[in-house]
Amino acid sequence: MPERDEPGDLALLTDTVRQAGAIARRYFEGSVKSWSKKGGSPVSEADLAVDHYLREHLRAARPVYGWLSEETPDDPARLKAPHVFVVDPIDGTIAFLKRRPHFTVCAAVVAAGRPVAGVVYNPMTDEMFAAQAGGGAFRNGKPIQVSRRGGLEGSAMLGNRDSFSRAPWPPLHVQNRNSVALRLAMVAEGAADAAVSLTAKCDWDLAAADIIVSEAGGRISDRQGSPLLYNQVRPVQPTLIAAGPLLHGEILALLRQ
Repeated sequence: MPERDEPGDLALLTDTVRQAGAIARRYFEGSVKSWSKKGGSPVSEADLAVDHYLREHLRAARPVYGWLSEETPDDPARLKAPHVFVVDPIDGTIAFLKRRPHFTVCAAVVAAGRPVAGVVYNPMTDEMFAAQAGGGAFRNGKPIQVSRRGGLEGSAMLGNRDSFSRAPWPPLHVQNRNSVALRLAMVAEGAADAAVSLTAKCDWDLAAADIIVSEAGGRISDRQGSPLLYNQVRPVQPTLIAAGPLLHGEILALLRQ
């Protein structure tokens, strides 16, 4: 079982991420410079500005915590830290650059490989998803729960449409969001029944939303059903399955075929 978060960590994440979201919103509503990183993925001056704000304010409040962010060079010292901030300044940069309101600012505290507190914030819709270990999951302060759906056929699935267009998948209602964390938040609140990705995702894409899904009564794992472990030497998760308990089991069974 993951450790509980330190007192005040969730409030710290919520307040800091909300302020960082305001920075992202100003760039979204104005002009923003962008370029391609090594490997071809996009990054913008907004990503860097939000990352700087989060790093400065979160680490000032918790100087002994480690740090792992998409937009900060990796520091191996995080591997020895009992608590680590895992951050994605803008999850869904492509949506952000296309002026689509489907991006999020994400931050989690990870201890012993598992998130103990996390927030996912969409600054354009002012939706704040938050959870801490043992405390339940919330959207703008109101409790949320995953869907209780048990049948896979006809379910509302989030992911790449091409991945579900052939056997062994039954007919599904498939949507996608560029922000992986937003997909998981939608599962946590029951707006979608499941989210599946059979391609690798980084820790910062998932850690904050992981605890939100879990505290909302859902299950999140790799395709073998194993929990996702964060803050490892290589901060990458090979696959992702998130759903309510019944549907999660059905998806795992289908993928074993």
